[in-house]
Amino acid sequence: MKRWQFWVGVVISLFFLYLALRGLGIKDLGEALKQANYWWLLPGVSVYFIGVWVRAWRWHYLLKPVKKIPTRELFPIVTIGYMGNNIYPARAGEALRAVILKRNAAVPISASAATIIVERIFDGVVMLAFIFLNLPELASLTTDSGIVGSIQTVALWGTAAFFGALVVFLIAAMFPERVEVFVLVVNNKLVPQKYRQSIIGFIQKFLGGLEALRSPLDVLMVFLTSSVIWLLETLKYWFLMHAFPFDISYFALMLMNGIVNLATTIPSAPGYVGTFDAPGIAVLVAYGVPKATAAAYTLVLHIALWVPITALGAYYLLREGIRWSDDIKTLEKRGKV
Repeated sequence: MKRWQFWVGVVISLFFLYLALRGLGIKDLGEALKQANYWWLLPGVSVYFIGVWVRAWRWHYLLKPVKKIPTRELFPIVTIGYMGNNIYPARAGEALRAVILKRNAAVPISASAATIIVERIFDGVVMLAFIFLNLPELASLTTDSGIVGSIQTVALWGTAAFFGALVVFLIAAMFPERVEVFVLVVNNKLVPQKYRQSIIGFIQKFLGGLEALRSPLDVLMVFLTSSVIWLLETLKYWFLMHAFPFDISYFALMLMNGIVNLATTIPSAPGYVGTFDAPGIAVLVAYGVPKATAAAYTLVLHIALWVPITALGAYYLLREGIRWSDDIKTLEKRGKV
């Protein structure tokens, strides 16, 4: 909490919460929450965890060229990672699962980091695909939130960023020797002598983590798996919608899913407070859902996405013998990785 990045995230979250809740009566929100049928959380949470298992399988697939690790062994590490993203700032859960994977399976952090970055890029590509599938409908929506109307521009810039990153990683995966030579030249010219060897070692292991992208079939498999993951998460949105008195199409929920997850890339307080809620409410209001109902649904959805995976991740973290006070540097100093 002493780091300035944490407080910047808090300020951004407060701003988005203001956008989400302005003009909303607390009594109306309370009534909407009282009227919900919370039994729909059961199928919603169940299908979400199926998606988490698919995430673990995708990571198993990406890691195969480095080391074959069963999906059942990666599932707990994936849940720890998502728990870390939910309670620590700056998506520290991604670093945490790379550290635990090194401790448990001796996979170099640089190699697993490469696979995690590839996951995030493909997730971003799928999220943008969700938005682009609905761009004609999005153009016809109106809202006073000031959020939905700008998503088309954000989607265009986001597409350029994610596809650009994907192209860079594909080139690095297909031509690792040339990339290594390029890095070696830059390293020798710009990096102080004492750091050169460690940087080269890191790059070599990092490129090894990209090996799964060297086959077009593997790239297609990762994309299809990523699509299944996010379609399952949208199915959770759909199940939970039945707990509230409104009905919009599955494609509309795909659009909502794409927009809120694109927004959560914005720095915020841990747990994506505000950056998840404001755009989610804005999309629903644009579809004609009363704001109190939209806010109640988005709040319950956010909690349902946060609590189960965080609780399970915390259980697996404690089972790993890692204390809450431990951070990445602490683990390294203790010689656990």
